[in-house]
Amino acid sequence: PSGEPVLFMHGGPGGGTTPHDHRFFDPHHFRIVLFDQRGAGRSRPSGETRDNSIDLIISDAETLRMALGGIESWHVFGGSWGSTMALCLALAHPTRVKSLTL
Repeated sequence: PSGEPVLFMHGGPGGGTTPHDHRFFDPHHFRIVLFDQRGAGRSRPSGETRDNSIDLIISDAETLRMALGGIESWHVFGGSWGSTMALCLALAHPTRVKSLTL
């Protein structure tokens, strides 16, 4: 995929992403990454709260960025709980976050 990478961090905790979350972004301009946080959405095990902390979710997001390859930094979009996660990600990895939309 090409385009400016953008990470979508959903609300919750426990919410999860949906295909409708793409609607916030122009797919001709952005490489849209929908991220289901630990215990939420399609992540497994669903609803799990053990080994589920802000630090681990931030680590998961960074692992995802590296696994996708070629993403040096990305725009981060967060709503509700996702805005808290986006802020924490920016604080933990400031050189990896191009912008925040909260």
